[in-house]
Amino acid sequence: MLIEFRVSNYRSIGEEQVLSLIPAQKQKEYLENIFTKGKHSALNALAIYGANGSGKSNLLLAMGLFDKLIHLSARSSSTTKLPYDPFLLREGWESKPTKFEITFIVQEYKYRYGIEFQKEAIVSEWLYRKSEGREVVVFLRREDTIDASSGFKGNTKVIDAAIEATRPNALFLSTCDMLNIEEAKTIFQWFKHFNNIDGIDTEDEEIRTLSMWDNELDRENITEYLLRLNLGFVGIDISKKDFDEADLPKNINESTRSLLIRNLSDSQSYSVLALHKIYSSDGTETGKNIAWNFDERESKGTNKAFHLSGPILWALKNGGVLIIDEIEAKMHPLLTLDTINMFLNQKTNPNKAQLIFATHDTNLLSYSNLRRDQIYFTEKNKWESTEIFSLSDFIYLGENNIAKSEKERPDTDKEKRYFEGRYGAVPFLSPFKPLKSKNNGKKG
Repeated sequence: MLIEFRVSNYRSIGEEQVLSLIPAQKQKEYLENIFTKGKHSALNALAIYGANGSGKSNLLLAMGLFDKLIHLSARSSSTTKLPYDPFLLREGWESKPTKFEITFIVQEYKYRYGIEFQKEAIVSEWLYRKSEGREVVVFLRREDTIDASSGFKGNTKVIDAAIEATRPNALFLSTCDMLNIEEAKTIFQWFKHFNNIDGIDTEDEEIRTLSMWDNELDRENITEYLLRLNLGFVGIDISKKDFDEADLPKNINESTRSLLIRNLSDSQSYSVLALHKIYSSDGTETGKNIAWNFDERESKGTNKAFHLSGPILWALKNGGVLIIDEIEAKMHPLLTLDTINMFLNQKTNPNKAQLIFATHDTNLLSYSNLRRDQIYFTEKNKWESTEIFSLSDFIYLGENNIAKSEKERPDTDKEKRYFEGRYGAVPFLSPFKPLKSKNNGKKG
C-alpha cells in the first residue's frame, strides 16, 4: 500500500513536492475509497490535473524512474551513468542532487525509503521502518559510507558483504536483494507490484496482456473485460508461433541472417485476431465470423483497451500500484470512467490496488466518485518550477480575503470551478493577433 511519494530537483520539479495518499481529516464523502491496513490508511486512487507543460508527466516519470533505478541498479556496470536530469531554470540547481523518497506498507511495517543521486554516483540512501513504536533506522548511507543497523533483517555476514560490494553508482538496497538478504527481498516483492504506463504509447503493455493469455483464468477475465466494453468484436484469438528462419526476408545478407537466427532461434511471435460477425445481404446474422488482424483493423482506442487490459486486470488481481499518464488518450470518456470505477469499487478491487493517473478529462470531476483529497493539480510557480496541491487544501475566503475554516464543499460543481480557473492549474491564453502577411494588410 502506497502512502506517499516525494521528489525534488527532477526535470520541471525544483523544490520538494509531495504526492500523498493519506486521507484528509474530516472528509466524510466516499469513505469506501479509503483502504486500511492495521493502523494505516490510504486512498485507492489519485487524479492529477494541470495545463500542458505544468509537470504532470514529470511527476509520474519520477515515480517510474525510481522504480527502474531500484530494479536495474545493481545489475548495471561500474561505468553506467545515472539518469540525472535536474531542474535547470534556477542557478545552482544543476549541481544539486535529485531526491526521491517513497513511503509504503509491507505486511505490518511502514517503510520510508529514499535516495539522492547525481550523474556519477549515489549521494545518499536511507531506509526506515516503523511498526507499533517509533520509526527506526534500517540503514543509512552517505556516499561510500553505509551503516546498517543491527535490526536489518538478514545474515550479518551477507549484509557486510553487500556493503563491500555496493558500487558508488549502485543502490545498496538493490545489492542486498541480489545477495538474497531477507528484508531487501521483502521490499522488492512490494516494488514488483509497481507499474508505470504511458497512456499514449501503450504498445509495450501488450506484452503483459499476452503473457497472461496462457493462463486460462486470466484469458477468461481479459476476454470478459473487453467484451463488456462493447468495442464491436465478439471474441479474440491469440496464436503463438515459434521462430522460423524461412520467414526472414530473402534479400538480407548472410551475416545479418546468421545474427538474427542466433538471436531469435528460441523466440516466439504472437498474432492477435479480432472476431466479428458476418451479416447476410438483408442485415441478419449468418452465424459466421470473420477474423482480422487486431493492430491493422481495430481503432487506436480499441487497441489501447486491449493493451491495457492485462496491466489493469493484473493490478486488480494482485494488488499494487498502477500509474497511467494520459489515461483518457484515445478513449471515450465512459471507458475512462469505467477503468477508474473498477479501482474505486471494493467488489472489483478486493486486493486493494491503487490507481494514480494524470488526465485532462474534466468529466471525471463531475461523474467519478473521487474525494476532494483524491484530486491533485500541477502548476508552475513564478520561477517555472512545478508545484502540486490537492483540492482538499482549498479553503473559502471571507471579507478582506481572510481565510474561513470552511473547506471546499464536496457537492461543489468541481468541473465548472476548474474551467473558471478557481483552482488554478489551467492554461492562460494570450489574445491571438491577426496573422501577418507580406504586404502587412495593404491591398496589392
